[in-house]
Amino acid sequence: MGSLSIWHWLVVLLIVVLVFGTKKLKNMGSDLGGAVKGFKDGMKDGSQNAADAESAPAGQVTQDTRADKNAIDVEAKQKS
Repeated sequence: MGSLSIWHWLVVLLIVVLVFGTKKLKNMGSDLGGAVKGFKDGMKDGSQNAADAESAPAGQVTQDTRADKNAIDVEAKQKS
């Protein structure tokens, strides 16, 4: 009674297709695939950046290559 058979899943799939339509399901599938691919690429880039930071000598600051080229780096000073 607690388990669902293959026929139950087929009926649920049929209802989902009727409600959303095949085109919308295809678009959602491709969007989900793109999101997963982006997540994997981000994780790969993150692990490479972590490895680069570990290989830098102590006391040396590594430059972020993704930084905005138009940003101005200023030194913060306290008012006297």
